[in-house]
Amino acid sequence: MEMQHIHNLFLTCDSISIDTRNILPNSFFVAIKGDRFDANTFAKEALEKGAKYVVIDNPNYFIDERTILVNDSLVSLQELAKFHRNYLQLPIIALTGSNGKTTTKELIQVVLSKKFRTKATLGNLNNHIGVPLTLLSFDATTQIGIVEMGANHQKEIEFLCTIAQPDFGYITNFGKAHLEGFGGVDGVIKGKSEMYTFLSQNDKTVFVNLEDPLQVTKTKEMKIVSFGVNKSEAFVNITSVSANPFVKIQWDNTTIHSRLIGLYNANNINAAIAIGKYFEVDDESIRQAIESYIPENNRSQLVHKNTNEIILDAYNANPSSMAVAIANFSQLENENKIAILGDMFELGTESISEHKAIVNVLLNENTITCYFIGKDFYQSKVEKTHFYFYETFESFMEALQKESLQNKMILIKGSRGMALERTLEYL
Repeated sequence: MEMQHIHNLFLTCDSISIDTRNILPNSFFVAIKGDRFDANTFAKEALEKGAKYVVIDNPNYFIDERTILVNDSLVSLQELAKFHRNYLQLPIIALTGSNGKTTTKELIQVVLSKKFRTKATLGNLNNHIGVPLTLLSFDATTQIGIVEMGANHQKEIEFLCTIAQPDFGYITNFGKAHLEGFGGVDGVIKGKSEMYTFLSQNDKTVFVNLEDPLQVTKTKEMKIVSFGVNKSEAFVNITSVSANPFVKIQWDNTTIHSRLIGLYNANNINAAIAIGKYFEVDDESIRQAIESYIPENNRSQLVHKNTNEIILDAYNANPSSMAVAIANFSQLENENKIAILGDMFELGTESISEHKAIVNVLLNENTITCYFIGKDFYQSKVEKTHFYFYETFESFMEALQKESLQNKMILIKGSRGMALERTLEYL
């Protein structure tokens, strides 16, 4: 079946789904094979639950004229998304980076929504399946699309760009994330820069943080829209940045009192300001949008639990984000500080050395009591007063239940697999 015909059928549906557990009436269901299941087996169930059409790649599950048989359901999903993107012809902003992608995406969306009907990646649906689903969530009423792109190996960003074909791009930073898949920091830089390559080859525009020398170097020959702190040459010159603990930003005659914690979030806000200004959102609307944004999903959240003040940043972690979180935490004015830190995943052969580096940073922070959790932190164990190492979360919880933590400021950060937000149950 030609993609034009498949797309025509898709346009008669109200939504798209790859999971029968949350399927909606009049939806378009795509059966994708997973590591542990074959979604072709759910085609009949999808129709019974209200799907208008189902896409399958196994003829044994063909039902009737509502069944669309293709060679490969995943490839068809990706091709359909690209076709749909070209059909809509709306401006698309793509962003990637080692840290801050999701927060920056959400800030951009709230700013642009002050003037445009925008849609953006939901949660972190930013891979080879999530990006197509994001594109297929856009419709004729969407004026600007915002697409987050994640990657853990070479050529992934390049591939996602061929599907989304962005008109604008932004790389938040180049950090120590997914080192195992990328093959080290140089591999991260090369992999993320695939977005620059695509934008450059297609004469598109990139947003650039002038405070990042690597971004500046890599975009010298490109069409750029720049921002930076005390950078008079920038399109948007941020005149003042502070955080105690919430980030405060000033530019021109506007001051933003955000609800985001930590100076590491300043660049995320600055990028949203610059993108808003480029699309001619007025300063007051930008201020209102950013001040209304409240982080959630365990990302830089400020949580009050009994008498304790908790910075919950447990959605994910890598050496770069861990380092800036600790640096920010150390600057906060409080004499009763505790850091609860979990292992950082996907670091490959560099994992132990990177965990030891984080421990070494905290050796100089005598005012912070540190709890390190996980196998790699445990292997980085050192003898120091107020340093505690636990190989498992369960052993940490057992010890924590014997403590009486009152009037503390607590940082909680670790990789997603550590699920350190569980700590809240015991505080």
